[in-house]
Amino acid sequence: MASWSEFTAAEPDLAAAIRALLQQYGPGMGYLATVRADGGPRVHPVSPVITDEGLYCFVVDSAKRRDLERDGRYALHSYPPEESDDEAYLTGHAHRVTDPAVTTRLADALRASPHIDWRLFELTIETAMLRRHGPAGALPLAMSVRYPPITLTWHAPDPHATPPQPGLAPHSTTTVTLATPTVDHPLPPTNPAAAPAPPAAAATSLEKPATPPSPPTEASTTDQPRSPKPPTPPVRPLRPATRLLQDLSPATTSA
Repeated sequence: MASWSEFTAAEPDLAAAIRALLQQYGPGMGYLATVRADGGPRVHPVSPVITDEGLYCFVVDSAKRRDLERDGRYALHSYPPEESDDEAYLTGHAHRVTDPAVTTRLADALRASPHIDWRLFELTIETAMLRRHGPAGALPLAMSVRYPPITLTWHAPDPHATPPQPGLAPHSTTTVTLATPTVDHPLPPTNPAAAPAPPAAAATSLEKPATPPSPPTEASTTDQPRSPKPPTPPVRPLRPATRLLQDLSPATTSA
């Protein structure tokens, strides 16, 4: 686990981006997930407090406060922005703050009412995640291959793990992007001139298939032997019409 200040020292750019999403509406806003007594999740909106020293949350008497006091595990997700689908996500353990100086300083700065039964918790960080989406948004059907989402993930160092090798940082930041297909996207961008050229592999994948060979023509078959034609039967000459009438007349028949 790491405090917010330790996380900021390890990854200042990632911490600044996550803080901007949690405080995009002014005060901190996010969804806090806790673990119920039966092991199921419980999600409630909260107002996290981020200072240079730590990440805190005032929690009134509620089921989520009892979850934190019993288990301590939490997950904090940012509110969705109005202009994009970027998101921030933190996981770790919540610990009740017992230092009266810290409690009084934050209560005075945030004008926490002394007449409400609230308790201050510090949220230590085990994993931090930031996901950036392109102009098309986060919906799978709206994603553009020209602007694939980018995910940055940070894991707090494990004090019980094997010491890292010389030259390697004790924590790790992983960058994950969706693989870009080799073919162009069916939806062209608004400004085609500003769009990057498709990969070189796309040229081969979009080539026309080879034209199949055309069937042989008559000229190409002249050299082939032809089968002989059957003989034409002789034509019997026709009798003149006068001779035919004489043969059919009654006088000729009686003679």
